[in-house]
Formats: sequence, C-alpha cells, structure tokens
Amino acid sequence: MSQLIKITSLLTILGLLLADSLYAQQAPIFTQYGSTFMFINAGFAGMGEGICANGVIRQQWAGFQDAEGNKVAPQDFLVTVDAPVQLVHGGVGGSIIQDQLGFESNIGLMMAYSFHLETTVGMFGFGAGLNLTNRSIDFSKFHPVVPNDPALLTAKQGDMLVDGNLGIYFKGNGNIFAGLSATNIFESKGKNLSTSGSVIQYVTDRTFYLVAGYSLSLPNHPQFEVIPSILIQSDIASTQYNFSTIVNYKSKFWGGINYRFQESIGFMVGVNFDGIRFGYSYDLPTLPVGLAGSHELTLGYCFKINAEKSRTSYKNTRFL
Repeated sequence: MSQLIKITSLLTILGLLLADSLYAQQAPIFTQYGSTFMFINAGFAGMGEGICANGVIRQQWAGFQDAEGNKVAPQDFLVTVDAPVQLVHGGVGGSIIQDQLGFESNIGLMMAYSFHLETTVGMFGFGAGLNLTNRSIDFSKFHPVVPNDPALLTAKQGDMLVDGNLGIYFKGNGNIFAGLSATNIFESKGKNLSTSGSVIQYVTDRTFYLVAGYSLSLPNHPQFEVIPSILIQSDIASTQYNFSTIVNYKSKFWGGINYRFQESIGFMVGVNFDGIRFGYSYDLPTLPVGLAGSHELTLGYCFKINAEKSRTSYKNTRFL
C-alpha cells in the first residue's frame, strides 16, 4: 500500500507538469548549491581564483520506480567551467546539464560573459548568457485512459529552444556574497509538436534566484570557518527556500546542513585535498508521502591564475 501511495504521488506530480499544452518543467535544485553558481547566475563567471571546474550528480528519490519498473525519479548531471579574462574586463563561463524527470529528458548548454566592476566595498559581476536546450518526452511510455486516442501523442517528441539569462553577483571585501539572477527570461516556445490540430509546445522555465551568505571565522577558534547562506528559487508559480550552514575546518574538512522549506533536510560532508574539492549530501524528505532520500555528489577544482591583485582583493567565498 505504501508503494502504491508513492507511485500515485509521483504520477500526480508528473501529471501536473504535463497537463497543459505548453510543456514546462521546473528548474532543478541542488542541495550543495554553492557549486552551481555558474549555472544559476551569469554574473558569477570569472569570480573564482582561476579556471574553475565543478561537477554535480544528483539522484532525487533514489531508486523510485513506477508500477512497470521504469526509473522515473529526477536525475541531474551538471558540469560548469568559468574563468577570469582580463582582456574583456571580466570573466567567461558555461555549463552543460542533463536533467531527467520521468520520461522527459532535457540537455542544456549555457554560455555567459560577466563584466567585473571593482569598488571600495568589493567586486560586482554583471552577466548575460545564452541558453540552448534540447527537450524531449517519450510519449509512448504513457498509458492513456482512452486507448488509441488520436488526440494524444504516441512517440518520442523533441525540440531545441533558445533563451537568455541575466545575473548580478557581488563578492564583498568582508567575505559577504550575494547574487540576483534570472534564467530563461524570454520563456521561449518551441514548434507545434501535435499533428491533430491542437497546439502542443515546449516552453522554457523562467526562474529567478536570490542567494546571499557570509563567511566568518570563530574568534577563539580561527581554524573553524562558518558560512551561513540562503537560496530562494522561484518560477512565480512555486517558490523554494533553502537555508544552509557549512562549517570548514582548516580549509580541509567541512560539513553542514541544508533545510529546504517543507521539503527536506540535507546533511553535507566534504574534503579538500590538493585543491580538489569533493562533497556528498543526503536529503531526508519531510514530505508526508514517504518518498526515498536523495543523493548528491560534487567534485571541483580551480587552476589558479597568477595575476596582480588589486587593493580590494579578498578571500574567495565559494563554499568548497
């Protein structure tokens, strides 16, 4: 009975996502969101200490299957790269993501440029980016209430959509950081996928992000660094709130907790070794339907660039 409730709950979610003739999907969300700033905010490009690469693998509701044994839980694979480029007075970056939800698969490529402005209080990054998204749904996997309904799609359908991103990111001299951004700002619509006369289109998911945090060392224990932060992610129809606190020990080991409002509690651990940053998190759902937990792995490395530091240089507050 519990398995039936889980399947019914997930199918209800999928049904709501696919109920309209405009097929939109919520943007993925990550527990270790400090490793995804290049993905969510174009203004972050080049804000690190050099050429920085990050990878994230997330498996939500691990092991969840439908009644026929198909894996329908969300899965995400994300890779980001960014670097400062003095020649263009800023930084460049990009990301590649594969986002799967049920029988829908999205592959996205994002490229961004950020103009850096140094001030007496810190550095601002003003960024713009271009999104290319290949979206597809395998409609043959669905079982309609009315068999052989000519109005329903029965094969895999896909389309390529082009959209844009905007973002502002700030890194203060006092180890404060904040960002405001929007992805898929035009909500681009794809071609008509239906052959029955009705209009069925994919549409990109316009999403807004607000992130802020602060890095501080404990006065009596300087080997410990505490980083509280918040991430708010919204597509207007729904909003998710994340509250995190991470504790670094001697810049080598770290652990923390993330609370996603009315959804889950995430436990995070990680290690830094020779510049390589590795992290793992497990989300314990707080939803009443009894879904399985979620796993997330991160891996990152920065190839440091030796450049002349300005008087307003400051410590990098990237989480890992």
